[in-house]
Amino acid sequence: MKSRVLLCVALLLVLAVVGCSPRAEADMDGETRQVTIAMGFVPNVQFAPMYVAIERGYFAEEGIEVVLDYGLETDLLQRVGTNDLQFAIANGDQVILARANDLPVTYVLNWYRHFPVCVVSLAESGITTPEDLIGKTVGIPATEGASYIGWLAFLDAAGIAPDEVNLQVIGYTQVASLVEGRVDAAICYAQNEPVQLRESGYELNLLDMDDYTQLVSAGIVTNEATIAEDPALVQGITRAFVRGLEDAIADPDAAFDIARRAIPEMDDATATLQRAVLQESIAIWRSEQLGHNSPAAWAESVDLMHRLGLLTSAIDPEVLYTNRFVAAR
Repeated sequence: MKSRVLLCVALLLVLAVVGCSPRAEADMDGETRQVTIAMGFVPNVQFAPMYVAIERGYFAEEGIEVVLDYGLETDLLQRVGTNDLQFAIANGDQVILARANDLPVTYVLNWYRHFPVCVVSLAESGITTPEDLIGKTVGIPATEGASYIGWLAFLDAAGIAPDEVNLQVIGYTQVASLVEGRVDAAICYAQNEPVQLRESGYELNLLDMDDYTQLVSAGIVTNEATIAEDPALVQGITRAFVRGLEDAIADPDAAFDIARRAIPEMDDATATLQRAVLQESIAIWRSEQLGHNSPAAWAESVDLMHRLGLLTSAIDPEVLYTNRFVAAR
């Protein structure tokens, strides 16, 4: 009899714990919260993990209806920091600069495990080492943002002074500029222009900036207010996204089919190229600890931005991110 009572008490305790968990609570009351995530870019196959998590109901299981806000806004972290927006996809350098301007933003999930910026040249150029760029013309979309910071980090690691290379702003014309010989090399995203060039039959040389320096790339960012007042929401967003990321890595073909449904303007003519873009992206996302932040990468990112003069105030790297929500999965 005593053992039966103890068993009943144990079962009641288990049910109480399950009933108090954020996921169970959302399931039981049936309510769904609409949450906007700013993507910082147009609909793209590179967002496949998000599309997978939405279509397969991972966000819905957390009681969340996600609205994807596309666009190239420059004030996303300003909006997140003031709680005008709760979530955005952003790079580590953006988080560092936002914190330096007293915006209480926090990076809660690492998505891009490797910094995806690279220096691309046609194989015939013979540019195979950083030193080969000295005296050459290199094209860059703009002298700001992740491409520019990655370029400066690359030069710093290679011991090359910026004025030893002729850096030219070419906008997003890297492919045409390389093919037409207007530049000797171009700064690109690994899963974009190099894929286009290879699919067109060109042989390339790549200098991957991630081989020279650790920089924190894209991930999910929120603010201190949301973390303090609604940690269950942050947990739900990160948990659902990582499930979508796991699925996309495990089954790229299924993820691509889902992405095509999410991007109706993708026609058959571009599907082959976009499938290759997804495959290259997966190589950048893959990790033994999906979502987890690297303390060393954050420390190096802050140190680099100090050395480059992009950051003038002292910032503790530990305040920029948290692994609380990915560790609790």
